[in-house]
Amino acid sequence: MVFRTIATTAAILVGLALTGAVAGPQWDPVPVTDHLVPATEDTAIGGVAPDAEIGEVGEFEVRETPVTVPLGAGVMVGGLLRQPLGDDGGVLPDRPGVVYVHGAGTGKSTQAFTESATALASAGIVTLVPDKRLDTYTTRDRDYLAMADDYLRSVDLLRTVDGVDPAQVGVYGESEGTWIVPVMQAKDPLVAYTILVSAPVVPPRQQAAFAVDSYLRNTGVPEQVFRAIPRAVGMQLPGGGFEYADFDVRPWLEQQTAPVLVVYGTADPSMPIEQGARQVIADTAVGGDEAPVTVRYYAGANHGINVPLDGGMHLHPDFARDAATWVQGMPGTADAPPRIAGDTPNQLYLASAVPQPRWWGNGDIVVGAVVAGAGLLLLGPLVWGVHALVRRVVLRRASADAPRLARGLRSSLLGLGIGSVATMVALVVYLLAVARLALDYQRDDLVVQGGWIAVRLLGVATAVAAAFVIRRVADARAQRRAGADVAVARGWPAVLTFWCTLAGSLALLCTLAYWGVYQLGI
Repeated sequence: MVFRTIATTAAILVGLALTGAVAGPQWDPVPVTDHLVPATEDTAIGGVAPDAEIGEVGEFEVRETPVTVPLGAGVMVGGLLRQPLGDDGGVLPDRPGVVYVHGAGTGKSTQAFTESATALASAGIVTLVPDKRLDTYTTRDRDYLAMADDYLRSVDLLRTVDGVDPAQVGVYGESEGTWIVPVMQAKDPLVAYTILVSAPVVPPRQQAAFAVDSYLRNTGVPEQVFRAIPRAVGMQLPGGGFEYADFDVRPWLEQQTAPVLVVYGTADPSMPIEQGARQVIADTAVGGDEAPVTVRYYAGANHGINVPLDGGMHLHPDFARDAATWVQGMPGTADAPPRIAGDTPNQLYLASAVPQPRWWGNGDIVVGAVVAGAGLLLLGPLVWGVHALVRRVVLRRASADAPRLARGLRSSLLGLGIGSVATMVALVVYLLAVARLALDYQRDDLVVQGGWIAVRLLGVATAVAAAFVIRRVADARAQRRAGADVAVARGWPAVLTFWCTLAGSLALLCTLAYWGVYQLGI
């Protein structure tokens, strides 16, 4: 009996492992072997003409003025204009201007880019941070082309501001905003320059997979967990939408005609910091040499080019200096050597196309399988319980002909149902715990390694319960063939409970196999 149970359990585990292997793609990112080597650690911008008037950060007083940006069709957003002031308190004449484009999430002009916009303004550059338009921006739906049109209204407004040289107005984008900025420059070639800070360059789906991989590696998760990356990121998410996940900015980069400053922090694990710079250089060269590219890497800087300073995270001081010099020193600074300078980046893997799941590529199916499985596990026992209550209280029937399961099958089914639910809950809790550690950029081997072992042990225990169910069913059928009055399930409530438990558990076990709980190196 013990040997048969072990053999049956092993067969179940192998079957689930095979199911998980064929149900979706593997994850095998390509290592970066050809690394970028900056020409110098000094990020200072060269090419400044001897007679150029280059303001330094902190040189000028800054005046902040709330503004309203009309977007058309009666829609307006607020904004915050920062202007450098001369010794007489008046605005400086003929200054370059910068419009800021927000990254992902909400963006209030009074809260976003405060250090950057103020620093550039104090160096002599007029800055405008508009509020992000949110009525057309959701987690599920985003239109980067329409967003580019909206932000170009801020460019138009800044060109009319007193003291701004309209021919020297450029755009600064960060993170998600760097998918929008190249569209803006292609649509309006009069945009004088663009600054791309922490630019993914690759489509959002590829960047998401890259970021998840990077965060998980830092957290130290077991290798088996990585299989979940293409299955989660590559699937069609539940409820549809998210078409922007495959937005490709490269055709817009190929249309650039203005100088580009590309900036990364080498402590930013979420961006392909070497691949992104290479891609911008390559794509902007497609149309010729009209869009020179300057690349800077800042040591210890994170996604927002912030570093630990004065007990908090603040903008890297060299970045503000360099950006101000680059903007004010045009055109000499646009293509001045060195093109690539700063801290040495170390991107481990390429951000590549995400393999698409096959059978479970639709997120609605994945969610539906879990909901249906849990519902079936609840349905059978619930119906049986109601039926038993009605028999006992209302009909007052004897228990001799009550529904029943074969000997030992009830406890085995109970173990199978509880085990499959418990394993699913444990997997969700584990993934949430790992996500919290990853986002906080922390490691906890007890949670990461121990938690995964616990989830897999629960999965194995559930497989053992499934083996007991199979053995109980086989024994009951063998006894029936021998002439005994034995049935696997007697009475429709028992039959319903039996099949609901099997179907519900199978749905959850296949889902667990899909997410890698039953991997055996297959």
